Amino acid sequence: MDFIVKVEESRPAADGRPSAGPVYRSIYAKDGLMELPEGLESPWQFLSDSAKKYPNNPMLGRRQVKETKVGPYVWLTYQEVHDAALRMGSAIRSRGVNPGDRCGIFGSNCPQWLTAMEACNSHAITYVPLYDTLGANAVEFIINHAEVSIAFVQENKISAILSCLPNCSTHLKTIVSFANISSTQKEEAEGLGVSCFSWEEFSQLGNLVCELPPKQRTDICTIMYTSGTTGEPKGVIITNGAIMAEVLSVEQILFLTDKVCTEGDSYFSFLPLAHVYDQIMESYCIYKGSSIGFWRGDIRFLMEDLQELRPTMFCGVPRVYDRIYTGIANKVSSSGALRKTLFQYAYNYKLANLEKGLPQENAAPLLDKLVFDKMKQALGGRVRILLSGAAPLPRHVEEFFRVTACSTLSQGYGLTESCGGSLTSIGNVFPMMGTVGVPMTTIETRLESVPEMGYDALSSVPRGEICLRGKSLFSGYHKRQDLTEEVLIDGWFHTGDIGELQPNGAMKIIDRKKNIFKLSQGEYVAVENIESKYLQCPLITSIWVYGNSFESFLVAVVVPDRKALEDWAAEHHLTEGFKSLCQNLKARKYILDELNSVGQKQQLRGFELLKAVHLEPNPFDMERDLITPTFKLKRTHLLKYYKDRIDKLYSEAKEARV
Repeated sequence: MDFIVKVEESRPAADGRPSAGPVYRSIYAKDGLMELPEGLESPWQFLSDSAKKYPNNPMLGRRQVKETKVGPYVWLTYQEVHDAALRMGSAIRSRGVNPGDRCGIFGSNCPQWLTAMEACNSHAITYVPLYDTLGANAVEFIINHAEVSIAFVQENKISAILSCLPNCSTHLKTIVSFANISSTQKEEAEGLGVSCFSWEEFSQLGNLVCELPPKQRTDICTIMYTSGTTGEPKGVIITNGAIMAEVLSVEQILFLTDKVCTEGDSYFSFLPLAHVYDQIMESYCIYKGSSIGFWRGDIRFLMEDLQELRPTMFCGVPRVYDRIYTGIANKVSSSGALRKTLFQYAYNYKLANLEKGLPQENAAPLLDKLVFDKMKQALGGRVRILLSGAAPLPRHVEEFFRVTACSTLSQGYGLTESCGGSLTSIGNVFPMMGTVGVPMTTIETRLESVPEMGYDALSSVPRGEICLRGKSLFSGYHKRQDLTEEVLIDGWFHTGDIGELQPNGAMKIIDRKKNIFKLSQGEYVAVENIESKYLQCPLITSIWVYGNSFESFLVAVVVPDRKALEDWAAEHHLTEGFKSLCQNLKARKYILDELNSVGQKQQLRGFELLKAVHLEPNPFDMERDLITPTFKLKRTHLLKYYKDRIDKLYSEAKEARV
């Protein structure tokens, strides 16, 4: 175990509780978990300190769009944002909102979002992100559940807030637009006893000189609602102390294993600020005086915005990395034979050096300049840190970026409940590829056995539910003590994710505890594990595997890779469009056979192979409520949406067996 140290022995099964493996810390915290420095009580201090140190440094930038023309990034300085946050905080207090009360923030990433967050931090007001992707019903639920009394709202989201206002005006009394608000909207809100302001109007209510309330680490900084895959959103309570511990642990791990950020670094903000992952990274940038540039909010222009900003730090999710990888891989495969050969030689040469243990910058510096520079330029040309989270990154995609991006790449693991990253791989340690690495310096981990799934935390290859303990965990679910007690047991947070401890101490995510069902013959199926194996088939981009407990076999809904399917159709002289191809019986059989071929190579058991598939031309999306904002499958919603298709697949498969 090169990268972790044991601090407690394992625990045998007893009194109905399963066995648990030893408790581990990162080697970077072998003498104790990281402590917050004396005098640090609130994340507000990150901004106020940076505004003193770097008042004129660019802090928040966005591109100016006039008609159809897009200009360069225009910046607000640290001093300007600091002063705007103070004014807004004072204005919030003028509306009768006091420390500990709740303020909603509803919109996509922009300077106003962060300014509203910092305004809350300045006056110890708890901010509550309202999900930009979950629609009015979830927004209404959160406003009522968290008792939100004031909300900052993006201009194009005001109509969504107004539509749910009749059911939540008991608590919500003030709406502030990120920009302007129409007189019609004001009248509609005022008819329900709610006051509305434009951003500028509200700012005028505040003062730059105002007394700030005392703050403590134990104060609730934010209540962050997780979408979840089933049921109502859960309000995750995160304190000032947890936020600051997470931010400082990012600093510590970069200091010990890579290079910390400085006032000269910049970060590309496109992952939702309503989620903890991006919020922690932006808080880290504020702590370090770095610059944060926002995307336009349109996926079509993401790469264009990225290249204009030229950031040094990029945080993505597997779906984004996969999209970039596919685009570049297609360009390489369609280039001439000579270029393709040169690329493959350079790739294999650098990969071999990385596998030998050479750090990124020494693995193939000449080839980086000659061959891989175009890849670097695709990300703006200055990126030196790549981070991936929210879901496992496919191994081939991770390897591709580690070889070609001329940058370290770290894959992390965390949840809203762990305040973001709780484990991280070390960028220059190549054997950690395919894992989520080792605990952050604020966290201890252990595996707990899951006997019903055959996972034993005490076996020679330890496997079990990942449990976390430490200083950057949540304090419970808002108004849901019952749910809190289900997952917080004896100080340990039970994540529901199944991990496998590697010989070097790194953790690999292999399954999900709850996504297990039993087929009619009594066989248990760990569906996420199976899906991850089928996803290695290059013909598909997404898959949802389903097994009915009254049936003995599995079926699936699959989103095919459009180009791959159209190439196959051309070879077979089929001229129909993509949607028609998805209904073509030969195309369905081709995809089914290829999936099962991959499954057999991955050593899936007979009952884990698929008997029928439905080809879905449209990606699973949030508009149909089929995935969460972090792209996890919402299995109950998928079953409801595709029920008729699933029934038909079972009928077809049974007929074929007769």
